Amino acid sequence: MTSEYDKNIAENDRMYRLANVDTENLPEDGGPDFNRLIFSQSPYLLQHAENPVDWYPWGDEAFTKAKSEDKPVFLSIGYATCHWCHVMERESFEDDEVAVVLNEKFVCIKVDREERPDIDDQYMTVAQLLTGGGGWPLTIIMTADKEPFFAATYLPKTPKQQLPGIIEVLDKIDEFWNTNRDAVLDNCSQVLQGLKKAVEPHAGVLEDEAVMAKAFQVLISAFDNTWAGFGVAPKFPLPHYLSFLIRFWKKSRAVNALWMTEDTLKMIRRGGIFDQLGFGIHRYSVDKQWLVPHFEKMLYDQAMMVHACLDAYQATGDSQYRATAGEIASFVLKEMRSSEGGFYSAWDADTDGVEGEYYTWTRQEIFSVLDSDAAEMACRLFDISEQGNFEGRNILHLPVPVQEFADKEGIPLENMQQKIENWRIALETARKERKKPLRDEKILSAWNGLMISALAKCFAVTGESLYREASETALRFITNQLRNAEGRLLRSWYRGKASIHGFLEDYAFIGWALIQMYEATLERQYLDAARKNCKEVLKLFADDEQYGLFDSGSDSKDLLVRKKGGHDGVIPSGNAVAAMNLIRLGKITADSRLLEEGKGILRSFMGSIDGNPITGLHFLSALDYLSCPETEVTFSGRIDTATAREMLLSVHKRLIPGLVLRVSEENAIVLPKGNKAETVVQICASGTCRLPVTETAELERLLDEIA
Repeated sequence: MTSEYDKNIAENDRMYRLANVDTENLPEDGGPDFNRLIFSQSPYLLQHAENPVDWYPWGDEAFTKAKSEDKPVFLSIGYATCHWCHVMERESFEDDEVAVVLNEKFVCIKVDREERPDIDDQYMTVAQLLTGGGGWPLTIIMTADKEPFFAATYLPKTPKQQLPGIIEVLDKIDEFWNTNRDAVLDNCSQVLQGLKKAVEPHAGVLEDEAVMAKAFQVLISAFDNTWAGFGVAPKFPLPHYLSFLIRFWKKSRAVNALWMTEDTLKMIRRGGIFDQLGFGIHRYSVDKQWLVPHFEKMLYDQAMMVHACLDAYQATGDSQYRATAGEIASFVLKEMRSSEGGFYSAWDADTDGVEGEYYTWTRQEIFSVLDSDAAEMACRLFDISEQGNFEGRNILHLPVPVQEFADKEGIPLENMQQKIENWRIALETARKERKKPLRDEKILSAWNGLMISALAKCFAVTGESLYREASETALRFITNQLRNAEGRLLRSWYRGKASIHGFLEDYAFIGWALIQMYEATLERQYLDAARKNCKEVLKLFADDEQYGLFDSGSDSKDLLVRKKGGHDGVIPSGNAVAAMNLIRLGKITADSRLLEEGKGILRSFMGSIDGNPITGLHFLSALDYLSCPETEVTFSGRIDTATAREMLLSVHKRLIPGLVLRVSEENAIVLPKGNKAETVVQICASGTCRLPVTETAELERLLDEIA
């Protein structure tokens, strides 16, 4: 099974070659040309299959070997598009001298953090306990019982920039292991106790106003009043911060919550963090002004940014946010969708080991594509200079808004926008002739759930059918390819093979997608599937003794401690999304058990969130949905007519924080005698049910009244 992209670039050609090795005729250790990772289905592990290091995948074989040979385990965790993972591989894991030390003194295990977020999260917590920080590549040294006693991130072969060399570190650990074992085991015991404490959430009460106001004050303090966004370099987009702020603005009418959101979205769209030619958002900016990105493009960032842009569009009616959401979605549909309909994980930052090579330009390259006058103006627009703004080359960005630039050039805005679009197409076409970065063609259930929910929201807000079709196709792919014979959702799919039991975030994010599809289409099949998903979540991840969901299923046996994760990182936690799903479904279906389960999850984390609300903003969004006044919108009759679709679009164009969208039985809403309308809508809000309506204009008037 090949893709066009596999045939186009050398790195994916290499991945294609490794993925198609005839492993049936290889010995169990991979033979002279490979190590055991050659049998893996993970692109990241396959990248390391030709290392001289005797890598093992995570599993009993490696730990049994470590125990029988009385060696510590060297665990390296990373992912396929990780820049510093590539650097450490080139400097250390491809080096014969380093490999000799690792192979003689350790049993070495590689883990793809995207396939195994449970293992990554456990040992990242350990790294934070031991060192106060973390990142990837993550380096852990532990016993054969999986108990860690050393943590680091990137280690060069030889000392540099105040970092010790890996051989020096390995030799010291080997000496310590063989001469002071009691101290090693005592350290393991202390780490394990710290780990158990670190993974326990603290319960609290469901009081939304005070904790939401506290979170808002934290965001105000972190906001960059010059460049927008939150914090200093490196600066992440953090779209779920923006979605929370929009909810808070609607609840409190704090205007600065809205302008912080709008300023951030505008600055990101103009910055180098946004791909001005091919669209899509890079992972983060290394500076505070959004100019120089870390050039990876992650699927989850695209999905979450689409959600934030559409939230802003619903709140303001400003079409620029809808346009940005559409640009990001178009990038995903063109460059991250498999032929089977699922969505790939990421694009790498590097080309031949050079970060950003694919995305940057010289002034001369611009002139080689556009005619002279157009090139001069494009260089002014995108701030392209001879000296460049990134290692002698230029990252395209918009120093001023397009309207301001058009005014300065004396060109009507509409004409300017057409010029920009013509330049964009020409430059992107030329860029496609370059050698592309690696695309990680692994398909993950969780990240696909996020993207499907975003595309379903695109369809709901715009009415454009391509988004519905893409969402439906991707959901079918998940159903057909990422379920085992028992119906258990699986985590990862690569080149025709699915593997690894799904985690809480996989189930929760797919549940989000199903609810979003129901609200976008009003089709019962998605509501039924969402309810079934929630029941599976409670069966696999619930704690029998108290509320709060475990990140790994009851059938998981790999971990020292089962964690209940409640920290929103660049994406919301599985617990927060599951709580929102349960509360939404509980309200839509009037199922009190689902509602109570959602409330129970919220309570189980509220003590932790009250102490540090910035870490639980999606929880707070769920709490706001739980407590805010409901706006019940009930459709009756046919939902497949043009009028029904038009009326549903009117609902979704508006920001309605307490929306409860239902479909009643046919003709359940009584109309005045003689009214033969096929579709009827009734709104109940603020303790009053309005008269049913049958026309879009009537519905919009009612929606405006209750806004």
